[in-house]
Amino acid sequence: MGVYMQPTKKNGKLIIKMTEFSGFYKLSVEERIARIKEYAQLSEAELIVLKNTGALKLDVANRMAENVISATHLPLGLGTNFKINGKEYVVPMAVEESSVIAAASHGAKLSLPLGFEAHADEPIMIGQVQIVGLKNAGDVAVKLESKKTEIEKIARELTKNMEMRGGGFRRFYTRAIKTERGEMLIAYFEIDVRDSMGANTINTMLEGIAPSLREYAEEGQIRLRIVSNFADKRKARARAIWKKETIGEEAIEGILDAYTFAKTDIYRATTHNKGIMNGIDALAIATGNDWRAIEAGAHAYALRSGKYQPLTHYEKNKEGNLVGMIELPIALGIVGGSINSNSIAKIALKILNVKNATELAMVAVCIGLANNFAALKALSTEGIQKGHMKLHARNLAVIVGASTDKEIDEIALALERRGTYTADCARDILKEIRLDRFFL
Repeated sequence: MGVYMQPTKKNGKLIIKMTEFSGFYKLSVEERIARIKEYAQLSEAELIVLKNTGALKLDVANRMAENVISATHLPLGLGTNFKINGKEYVVPMAVEESSVIAAASHGAKLSLPLGFEAHADEPIMIGQVQIVGLKNAGDVAVKLESKKTEIEKIARELTKNMEMRGGGFRRFYTRAIKTERGEMLIAYFEIDVRDSMGANTINTMLEGIAPSLREYAEEGQIRLRIVSNFADKRKARARAIWKKETIGEEAIEGILDAYTFAKTDIYRATTHNKGIMNGIDALAIATGNDWRAIEAGAHAYALRSGKYQPLTHYEKNKEGNLVGMIELPIALGIVGGSINSNSIAKIALKILNVKNATELAMVAVCIGLANNFAALKALSTEGIQKGHMKLHARNLAVIVGASTDKEIDEIALALERRGTYTADCARDILKEIRLDRFFL
Protein backbone atom coordinates (compact mmCIF):
# COMPACT_ATOMS: atom_id res chain seq x y z
CA MET A 1 0.00 0.00 0.00
CA GLY A 2 2.98 2.29 0.47
CA VAL A 3 4.12 4.52 3.30
CA TYR A 4 1.75 7.15 4.66
CA MET A 5 3.03 9.90 6.95
CA GLN A 6 0.43 11.94 8.81
CA PRO A 7 0.58 15.74 8.62
CA THR A 8 1.82 17.43 11.80
CA LYS A 9 1.52 20.93 13.21
CA LYS A 10 4.39 23.19 14.17
CA ASN A 11 3.71 26.53 15.87
CA GLY A 12 0.08 26.10 14.92
CA LYS A 13 0.84 25.67 11.21
CA LEU A 14 0.09 22.51 9.26
CA ILE A 15 3.25 20.87 7.99
CA ILE A 16 2.67 18.36 5.18
CA LYS A 17 5.34 15.70 5.19
CA MET A 18 5.98 13.38 2.30
CA THR A 19 2.92 11.26 1.64
CA GLU A 20 3.11 8.13 -0.44
CA PHE A 21 -0.07 7.49 -2.42
CA SER A 22 1.15 4.28 -4.02
CA GLY A 23 -1.79 1.93 -4.37
CA PHE A 24 -4.32 4.72 -3.77
CA TYR A 25 -6.30 3.49 -6.77
CA LYS A 26 -6.80 0.13 -5.06
CA LEU A 27 -8.74 1.68 -2.18
CA SER A 28 -12.50 1.98 -2.10
CA VAL A 29 -13.93 5.48 -2.44
CA GLU A 30 -14.68 5.55 1.29
CA GLU A 31 -11.11 4.55 2.09
CA ARG A 32 -9.75 7.25 -0.20
CA ILE A 33 -11.97 9.86 1.46
CA ALA A 34 -10.74 8.73 4.87
CA ARG A 35 -7.15 8.97 3.66
CA ILE A 36 -7.57 12.47 2.22
CA LYS A 37 -9.43 13.58 5.33
CA GLU A 38 -6.39 12.73 7.42
CA TYR A 39 -3.94 14.15 4.90
CA ALA A 40 -5.66 17.52 4.44
CA GLN A 41 -7.24 17.71 7.93
CA LEU A 42 -10.74 17.97 6.47
CA SER A 43 -13.67 18.65 8.76
CA GLU A 44 -16.82 16.56 8.97
CA ALA A 45 -18.70 19.35 7.20
CA GLU A 46 -16.19 19.25 4.34
CA LEU A 47 -16.60 15.48 4.08
CA ILE A 48 -20.35 15.93 3.69
CA VAL A 49 -19.67 18.32 0.78
CA LEU A 50 -17.30 15.81 -0.84
CA LYS A 51 -19.85 13.02 -0.59
CA ASN A 52 -22.68 15.13 -2.01
CA THR A 53 -22.08 14.37 -5.69
CA GLY A 54 -25.61 15.02 -6.91
CA ALA A 55 -26.83 13.13 -9.95
CA LEU A 56 -23.39 11.62 -10.58
CA LYS A 57 -23.29 8.95 -7.89
CA LEU A 58 -19.95 8.12 -6.36
CA ASP A 59 -19.96 4.54 -7.58
CA VAL A 60 -20.60 5.73 -11.16
CA ALA A 61 -17.93 8.42 -10.91
CA ASN A 62 -15.51 5.80 -9.61
CA ARG A 63 -15.98 3.83 -12.83
CA MET A 64 -15.47 6.88 -15.02
CA ALA A 65 -12.15 8.16 -13.67
CA GLU A 66 -9.28 7.20 -11.38
CA ASN A 67 -8.55 7.87 -7.69
CA VAL A 68 -12.06 9.33 -7.32
CA ILE A 69 -13.01 10.99 -4.03
CA SER A 70 -15.96 13.14 -5.17
CA ALA A 71 -17.49 14.93 -8.15
CA THR A 72 -17.38 18.60 -8.97
CA HIS A 73 -20.39 20.70 -9.95
CA LEU A 74 -21.09 23.33 -12.57
CA PRO A 75 -24.28 25.36 -12.97
CA LEU A 76 -26.45 23.95 -15.77
CA GLY A 77 -28.42 26.66 -17.52
CA LEU A 78 -30.39 27.03 -20.73
CA GLY A 79 -29.50 29.12 -23.74
CA THR A 80 -32.71 30.45 -25.30
CA ASN A 81 -33.89 32.14 -28.49
CA PHE A 82 -31.98 29.81 -30.81
CA LYS A 83 -33.52 29.24 -34.22
CA ILE A 84 -31.31 27.13 -36.48
CA ASN A 85 -32.29 26.12 -40.01
CA GLY A 86 -35.87 27.01 -39.07
CA LYS A 87 -35.93 24.79 -35.96
CA GLU A 88 -36.15 26.21 -32.44
CA TYR A 89 -33.76 24.97 -29.75
CA VAL A 90 -33.37 25.27 -26.01
CA VAL A 91 -29.67 24.70 -25.37
CA PRO A 92 -28.29 23.20 -22.12
CA MET A 93 -25.01 24.86 -21.11
CA ALA A 94 -22.78 23.93 -18.17
CA VAL A 95 -20.52 26.81 -17.18
CA GLU A 96 -19.33 28.59 -14.04
CA GLU A 97 -18.76 32.01 -15.61
CA SER A 98 -21.34 34.75 -15.32
CA SER A 99 -22.81 36.17 -18.56
CA VAL A 100 -21.92 33.30 -20.92
CA ILE A 101 -25.47 31.92 -21.08
CA ALA A 102 -26.99 35.40 -21.04
CA ALA A 103 -24.71 36.51 -23.89
CA ALA A 104 -25.54 33.47 -26.01
CA SER A 105 -29.27 34.00 -25.49
CA HIS A 106 -28.98 37.73 -26.23
CA GLY A 107 -26.95 37.18 -29.39
CA ALA A 108 -29.43 34.57 -30.59
CA LYS A 109 -32.43 36.80 -29.84
CA LEU A 110 -31.01 39.67 -31.89
CA SER A 111 -30.65 37.33 -34.90
CA LEU A 112 -34.39 36.65 -35.01
CA PRO A 113 -36.69 36.19 -36.86
CA LEU A 114 -34.36 34.47 -39.33
CA GLY A 115 -31.95 33.01 -36.78
CA PHE A 116 -28.99 30.93 -37.91
CA GLU A 117 -28.23 28.92 -40.99
CA ALA A 118 -25.87 26.00 -40.30
CA HIS A 119 -24.22 23.10 -42.10
CA ALA A 120 -21.89 20.30 -41.01
CA ASP A 121 -19.67 17.75 -42.73
CA GLU A 122 -20.08 14.02 -42.38
CA PRO A 123 -18.61 12.79 -39.05
CA ILE A 124 -15.26 11.60 -40.39
CA MET A 125 -12.37 11.29 -37.94
CA ILE A 126 -8.71 10.59 -38.67
CA GLY A 127 -6.56 7.95 -36.99
CA GLN A 128 -2.79 7.70 -37.31
CA VAL A 129 -0.30 4.85 -37.02
CA GLN A 130 3.37 5.82 -36.67
CA ILE A 131 6.11 3.54 -38.05
CA VAL A 132 9.69 4.46 -37.04
CA GLY A 133 13.18 3.09 -37.58
CA LEU A 134 12.99 3.10 -41.38
CA LYS A 135 15.89 3.34 -43.80
CA ASN A 136 13.72 4.80 -46.53
CA ALA A 137 10.16 5.78 -45.58
CA GLY A 138 9.29 6.40 -49.22
CA ASP A 139 10.06 2.79 -50.12
CA VAL A 140 7.88 1.57 -47.25
CA ALA A 141 5.06 3.83 -48.44
CA VAL A 142 5.24 2.09 -51.82
CA LYS A 143 5.05 -1.31 -50.12
CA LEU A 144 1.96 -0.31 -48.14
CA GLU A 145 0.37 1.16 -51.23
CA SER A 146 0.84 -2.18 -53.00
CA LYS A 147 -1.08 -3.80 -50.14
CA LYS A 148 -3.79 -1.16 -50.09
CA THR A 149 -6.58 -3.62 -50.98
CA GLU A 150 -5.64 -5.94 -48.11
CA ILE A 151 -5.24 -3.03 -45.66
CA GLU A 152 -8.62 -1.58 -46.55
CA LYS A 153 -10.24 -5.00 -46.17
CA ILE A 154 -8.83 -5.33 -42.64
CA ALA A 155 -9.93 -1.78 -41.79
CA ARG A 156 -13.48 -2.51 -42.95
CA GLU A 157 -13.59 -5.70 -40.92
CA LEU A 158 -12.43 -3.84 -37.80
CA THR A 159 -15.09 -1.14 -38.28
CA LYS A 160 -17.96 -3.38 -39.39
CA ASN A 161 -20.11 -2.44 -36.38
CA MET A 162 -19.85 1.20 -37.39
CA GLU A 163 -20.54 0.24 -41.01
CA MET A 164 -23.83 -1.36 -39.98
CA ARG A 165 -24.87 2.08 -38.66
CA GLY A 166 -24.01 3.80 -41.93
CA GLY A 167 -20.41 4.72 -41.12
CA GLY A 168 -17.14 2.81 -41.16
CA PHE A 169 -13.87 2.92 -43.10
CA ARG A 170 -13.57 5.60 -45.78
CA ARG A 171 -9.94 6.12 -46.82
CA PHE A 172 -6.33 4.99 -46.27
CA TYR A 173 -3.14 6.85 -47.25
CA THR A 174 0.40 7.42 -45.99
CA ARG A 175 2.89 10.23 -45.50
CA ALA A 176 6.66 9.82 -45.32
CA ILE A 177 8.47 12.35 -43.13
CA LYS A 178 12.09 13.06 -42.24
CA THR A 179 12.76 14.02 -38.63
CA GLU A 180 15.70 14.60 -36.30
CA ARG A 181 15.14 11.00 -35.12
CA GLY A 182 15.20 9.52 -38.57
CA GLU A 183 12.61 8.75 -41.23
CA MET A 184 9.06 7.86 -40.26
CA LEU A 185 5.97 6.75 -42.09
CA ILE A 186 2.53 7.81 -40.91
CA ALA A 187 -0.47 5.75 -41.99
CA TYR A 188 -3.76 7.65 -42.03
CA PHE A 189 -7.22 6.13 -41.70
CA GLU A 190 -10.40 8.13 -42.22
CA ILE A 191 -13.42 6.63 -40.44
CA ASP A 192 -17.05 7.77 -40.47
CA VAL A 193 -18.00 7.44 -36.79
CA ARG A 194 -21.66 8.42 -37.17
CA ASP A 195 -23.18 9.61 -33.84
CA SER A 196 -20.16 9.01 -31.62
CA MET A 197 -17.19 11.25 -31.01
CA GLY A 198 -15.20 8.29 -32.33
CA ALA A 199 -11.98 8.13 -30.31
CA ASN A 200 -12.54 4.69 -28.81
CA THR A 201 -13.68 3.19 -32.10
CA ILE A 202 -10.70 4.54 -34.01
CA ASN A 203 -8.09 3.72 -31.38
CA THR A 204 -9.34 0.12 -31.21
CA MET A 205 -9.23 -0.18 -35.00
CA LEU A 206 -5.71 1.24 -35.18
CA GLU A 207 -4.36 -1.16 -32.61
CA GLY A 208 -6.02 -4.01 -34.49
CA ILE A 209 -4.52 -3.12 -37.85
CA ALA A 210 -1.04 -2.09 -36.68
CA PRO A 211 0.49 -5.63 -36.76
CA SER A 212 -0.55 -6.04 -40.39
CA LEU A 213 1.01 -2.70 -41.29
CA ARG A 214 4.28 -3.81 -39.70
CA GLU A 215 4.14 -7.09 -41.61
CA TYR A 216 3.56 -5.33 -44.95
CA ALA A 217 6.26 -2.74 -44.18
CA GLU A 218 8.80 -5.53 -43.59
CA GLU A 219 10.85 -3.24 -41.36
CA GLY A 220 10.58 -0.60 -38.66
CA GLN A 221 8.65 -0.46 -35.43
CA ILE A 222 5.10 0.57 -34.67
CA ARG A 223 4.84 3.43 -32.19
CA LEU A 224 1.71 5.58 -31.85
CA ARG A 225 -1.74 4.32 -32.83
CA ILE A 226 -4.09 7.16 -31.95
CA VAL A 227 -7.01 9.31 -33.11
CA SER A 228 -6.26 12.88 -34.16
CA ASN A 229 -8.17 15.67 -32.45
CA PHE A 230 -7.62 17.88 -35.47
CA ALA A 231 -10.94 16.85 -37.01
CA ASP A 232 -10.63 18.98 -40.14
CA LYS A 233 -12.72 16.50 -42.12
CA ARG A 234 -15.54 17.08 -39.63
CA LYS A 235 -16.17 20.79 -39.71
CA ALA A 236 -19.33 22.72 -38.91
CA ARG A 237 -20.20 26.21 -40.01
CA ALA A 238 -22.94 28.74 -39.34
CA ARG A 239 -24.10 32.12 -40.57
CA ALA A 240 -26.41 34.80 -39.19
CA ILE A 241 -27.49 38.31 -40.16
CA TRP A 242 -27.98 41.01 -37.54
CA LYS A 243 -29.98 43.85 -39.03
CA LYS A 244 -28.88 47.45 -38.59
CA GLU A 245 -32.42 48.37 -37.52
CA THR A 246 -32.10 45.89 -34.65
CA ILE A 247 -28.57 46.45 -33.35
CA GLY A 248 -27.75 49.90 -34.71
CA GLU A 249 -25.12 51.06 -37.16
CA GLU A 250 -22.72 52.08 -34.38
CA ALA A 251 -22.71 48.52 -33.01
CA ILE A 252 -22.00 47.17 -36.51
CA GLU A 253 -19.03 49.48 -36.96
CA GLY A 254 -17.74 48.60 -33.50
CA ILE A 255 -17.97 44.86 -34.16
CA LEU A 256 -16.15 45.23 -37.49
CA ASP A 257 -13.39 47.20 -35.79
CA ALA A 258 -13.10 44.57 -33.05
CA TYR A 259 -12.95 41.77 -35.63
CA THR A 260 -10.24 43.57 -37.61
CA PHE A 261 -8.26 43.97 -34.38
CA ALA A 262 -8.45 40.20 -33.80
CA LYS A 263 -7.28 39.49 -37.37
CA THR A 264 -4.12 41.53 -36.86
CA ASP A 265 -3.15 40.87 -33.23
CA ILE A 266 -2.61 37.43 -31.68
CA TYR A 267 -3.24 38.68 -28.15
CA ARG A 268 -6.71 39.83 -29.13
CA ALA A 269 -7.34 36.85 -31.43
CA THR A 270 -6.74 34.42 -28.56
CA THR A 271 -9.31 36.14 -26.36
CA HIS A 272 -11.68 36.51 -29.32
CA ASN A 273 -11.60 32.73 -29.83
CA LYS A 274 -11.87 32.07 -26.10
CA GLY A 275 -15.19 33.89 -26.20
CA ILE A 276 -16.37 31.58 -28.97
CA MET A 277 -15.35 28.51 -27.01
CA ASN A 278 -17.17 29.77 -23.90
CA GLY A 279 -20.45 28.65 -25.43
CA ILE A 280 -19.20 25.62 -27.34
CA ASP A 281 -17.43 24.20 -24.28
CA ALA A 282 -20.50 24.80 -22.13
CA LEU A 283 -22.63 22.74 -24.52
CA ALA A 284 -19.97 20.03 -24.77
CA ILE A 285 -19.74 19.69 -20.99
CA ALA A 286 -23.52 19.67 -20.58
CA THR A 287 -23.84 16.84 -23.11
CA GLY A 288 -20.95 14.76 -21.73
CA ASN A 289 -18.55 15.44 -24.61
CA ASP A 290 -14.78 15.87 -24.67
CA TRP A 291 -14.47 19.66 -24.61
CA ARG A 292 -10.67 19.43 -24.39
CA ALA A 293 -10.49 17.68 -27.76
CA ILE A 294 -12.74 20.34 -29.28
CA GLU A 295 -10.56 23.12 -27.85
CA ALA A 296 -7.39 21.52 -29.24
CA GLY A 297 -8.90 21.13 -32.71
CA ALA A 298 -10.35 24.64 -32.74
CA HIS A 299 -7.08 26.37 -31.90
CA ALA A 300 -5.15 24.22 -34.38
CA TYR A 301 -7.67 25.27 -37.04
CA ALA A 302 -7.20 28.92 -36.07
CA LEU A 303 -3.50 28.47 -36.91
CA ARG A 304 -3.96 26.54 -40.15
CA SER A 305 -2.66 29.41 -42.32
CA GLY A 306 0.49 29.72 -40.21
CA LYS A 307 -0.91 32.79 -38.47
CA TYR A 308 -3.34 32.48 -35.54
CA GLN A 309 -6.68 33.89 -36.73
CA PRO A 310 -10.25 34.42 -35.45
CA LEU A 311 -12.63 31.49 -35.93
CA THR A 312 -15.41 33.90 -36.91
CA HIS A 313 -15.71 36.33 -39.80
CA TYR A 314 -17.78 39.53 -39.96
CA GLU A 315 -18.71 41.79 -42.85
CA LYS A 316 -21.45 44.16 -43.98
CA ASN A 317 -23.78 43.13 -46.77
CA LYS A 318 -25.10 45.47 -49.43
CA GLU A 319 -28.04 46.42 -47.20
CA GLY A 320 -25.66 47.53 -44.46
CA ASN A 321 -26.53 44.65 -42.13
CA LEU A 322 -23.93 42.69 -40.21
CA VAL A 323 -23.18 39.18 -41.46
CA GLY A 324 -21.42 36.84 -39.05
CA MET A 325 -19.91 33.49 -39.99
CA ILE A 326 -18.07 30.74 -38.15
CA GLU A 327 -16.28 27.53 -39.17
CA LEU A 328 -14.27 25.06 -37.12
CA PRO A 329 -13.65 21.33 -36.75
CA ILE A 330 -15.91 19.92 -34.08
CA ALA A 331 -16.15 16.29 -32.96
CA LEU A 332 -19.25 15.81 -30.83
CA GLY A 333 -21.22 12.67 -30.07
CA ILE A 334 -24.65 11.78 -28.75
CA VAL A 335 -23.71 8.19 -27.86
CA GLY A 336 -20.67 6.46 -26.37
CA GLY A 337 -17.96 7.73 -24.07
CA SER A 338 -19.12 9.18 -20.76
CA ILE A 339 -22.54 10.05 -22.20
CA ASN A 340 -23.86 6.57 -21.44
CA SER A 341 -22.85 6.93 -17.77
CA ASN A 342 -23.87 10.55 -17.30
CA SER A 343 -27.56 10.95 -16.52
CA ILE A 344 -27.39 14.75 -16.73
CA ALA A 345 -25.88 14.49 -20.21
CA LYS A 346 -28.74 12.24 -21.29
CA ILE A 347 -31.29 14.74 -19.99
CA ALA A 348 -29.46 17.61 -21.67
CA LEU A 349 -29.58 15.81 -25.01
CA LYS A 350 -33.28 15.12 -24.51
CA ILE A 351 -33.90 18.83 -23.87
CA LEU A 352 -31.86 19.74 -26.93
CA ASN A 353 -33.77 17.26 -29.10
CA VAL A 354 -31.07 16.67 -31.70
CA LYS A 355 -31.38 13.63 -33.93
CA ASN A 356 -27.69 12.98 -34.59
CA ALA A 357 -24.16 14.17 -33.88
CA THR A 358 -24.09 16.30 -37.02
CA GLU A 359 -27.07 18.32 -35.80
CA LEU A 360 -25.39 18.73 -32.40
CA ALA A 361 -22.29 20.13 -34.14
CA MET A 362 -24.45 22.68 -35.97
CA VAL A 363 -26.01 23.81 -32.70
CA ALA A 364 -22.54 24.12 -31.16
CA VAL A 365 -21.15 26.48 -33.80
CA CYS A 366 -24.29 28.62 -33.63
CA ILE A 367 -23.76 29.03 -29.90
CA GLY A 368 -20.14 29.95 -30.52
CA LEU A 369 -21.15 32.58 -33.07
CA ALA A 370 -23.87 33.98 -30.78
CA ASN A 371 -21.47 34.26 -27.84
CA ASN A 372 -18.81 35.93 -29.97
CA PHE A 373 -21.26 38.41 -31.49
CA ALA A 374 -22.65 39.39 -28.10
CA ALA A 375 -19.18 39.81 -26.61
CA LEU A 376 -17.94 41.98 -29.48
CA LYS A 377 -21.10 44.09 -29.34
CA ALA A 378 -20.64 44.73 -25.64
CA LEU A 379 -16.88 45.27 -25.86
CA SER A 380 -17.10 47.78 -28.69
CA THR A 381 -19.95 49.83 -27.22
CA GLU A 382 -20.67 50.12 -23.48
CA GLY A 383 -17.84 47.77 -22.40
CA ILE A 384 -18.14 44.20 -21.23
CA GLN A 385 -17.89 44.79 -17.49
CA LYS A 386 -21.17 46.65 -17.08
CA GLY A 387 -23.36 43.68 -17.95
CA HIS A 388 -20.89 41.08 -16.71
CA MET A 389 -20.58 42.60 -13.24
CA LYS A 390 -24.33 43.01 -12.88
CA LEU A 391 -24.62 39.27 -13.31
CA HIS A 392 -21.59 38.68 -11.08
CA ALA A 393 -23.12 40.73 -8.26
CA ARG A 394 -25.23 37.81 -7.05
CA ASN A 395 -22.12 35.64 -6.91
CA LEU A 396 -20.43 38.26 -4.74
CA ALA A 397 -23.40 38.24 -2.39
CA VAL A 398 -23.12 34.49 -1.93
CA ILE A 399 -19.34 34.72 -1.46
CA VAL A 400 -19.66 37.14 1.46
CA GLY A 401 -22.28 35.01 3.22
CA ALA A 402 -25.73 36.14 2.09
CA SER A 403 -27.98 33.25 3.07
CA THR A 404 -31.39 34.10 1.62
CA ASP A 405 -32.66 35.12 -1.81
CA LYS A 406 -33.82 38.41 -0.29
CA GLU A 407 -30.33 39.23 0.99
CA ILE A 408 -28.74 38.23 -2.32
CA ASP A 409 -31.15 40.41 -4.32
CA GLU A 410 -30.68 43.39 -2.00
CA ILE A 411 -26.88 43.17 -2.16
CA ALA A 412 -26.89 42.79 -5.95
CA LEU A 413 -29.14 45.83 -6.35
CA ALA A 414 -27.03 47.91 -3.96
CA LEU A 415 -23.82 46.98 -5.77
CA GLU A 416 -25.39 48.00 -9.07
CA ARG A 417 -26.48 51.35 -7.64
CA ARG A 418 -23.03 52.07 -6.23
CA GLY A 419 -21.28 50.84 -9.35
CA THR A 420 -18.67 49.08 -7.23
CA TYR A 421 -18.44 45.33 -7.59
CA THR A 422 -16.05 44.02 -4.94
CA ALA A 423 -16.32 41.48 -2.14
CA ASP A 424 -15.47 44.17 0.43
CA CYS A 425 -18.31 46.36 -0.78
CA ALA A 426 -20.73 43.42 -0.79
CA ARG A 427 -19.64 42.49 2.74
CA ASP A 428 -20.28 46.06 3.98
CA ILE A 429 -23.75 46.06 2.39
CA LEU A 430 -24.58 42.71 4.03
CA LYS A 431 -23.57 44.12 7.43
CA GLU A 432 -25.77 47.17 6.84
CA ILE A 433 -28.74 45.00 5.84
CA ARG A 434 -28.46 42.79 8.89
CA LEU A 435 -27.85 45.72 11.22
CA ASP A 436 -30.96 47.50 9.93
CA ARG A 437 -33.01 44.35 10.52
CA PHE A 438 -31.61 43.97 14.02
CA PHE A 439 -32.99 47.37 15.02
CA LEU A 440 -36.36 46.87 13.38
